[in-house]
Amino acid sequence: MMPTAGIVALAVGTFAFRWAGPALRSRIRFPERAERLLEIGAVVLLAALVVVTTLPFGTAQPGVALPAGVVVGGVLAWRRAPLLVVIVAAAGCTAALRLFGVA
Repeated sequence: MMPTAGIVALAVGTFAFRWAGPALRSRIRFPERAERLLEIGAVVLLAALVVVTTLPFGTAQPGVALPAGVVVGGVLAWRRAPLLVVIVAAAGCTAALRLFGVA
């Protein structure tokens, strides 16, 4: 019963957040400075997520292949390559390095 209640609570919360954006967009105005800080905060959170998922923290030995793939993907994204190209190039770089024995 407990997992079901948690799932339902998360589903209701997610639906409420998704509904609140379009419903309240015209009613709530943030100051320009607050909007800018929220945009910067989103970028910082995404960058932190990339770092945490890319670099193995803990007991695992850090390899070169995964961070190299992320760098390739980051450079292509910075150069405004299509998303599919970024993903395939990053995965291909990581796979090729691992294939040739670079951990």
